[in-house]
Amino acid sequence: MAEAKSVSPVRVVLVTAPDTEVAAGIAGALVSEGLAACGNVLPGLTSIYRWEGEIHRDPEALLVLKTQKGRVEALIRRIGELHPYDVPEVLSLAVEEGLPAYLSWVESETSP
Repeated sequence: MAEAKSVSPVRVVLVTAPDTEVAAGIAGALVSEGLAACGNVLPGLTSIYRWEGEIHRDPEALLVLKTQKGRVEALIRRIGELHPYDVPEVLSLAVEEGLPAYLSWVESETSP
């Protein structure tokens, strides 16, 4: 019988923002509040999507946050408060594996 694989409690949360300043501001607030261990701001996205019946093509930035499962709900709620969009893209992805020391650091930085 195969050994059960345990999934890390660490989560990666993806958030699009209108520009790098907004993304960095959200990341700074979340890190200072202990909801995220860190955030990476990636400029230069082009998002193509349908909104209110029209196709849009807009420049955006991607914010990649690292947190733990127990903080995701509060993190998503806080992003909703900080984000300028009516319906921001916020996706939480499970981390299956990673460098144990890094995963431990994320957990320690986001422990209430």
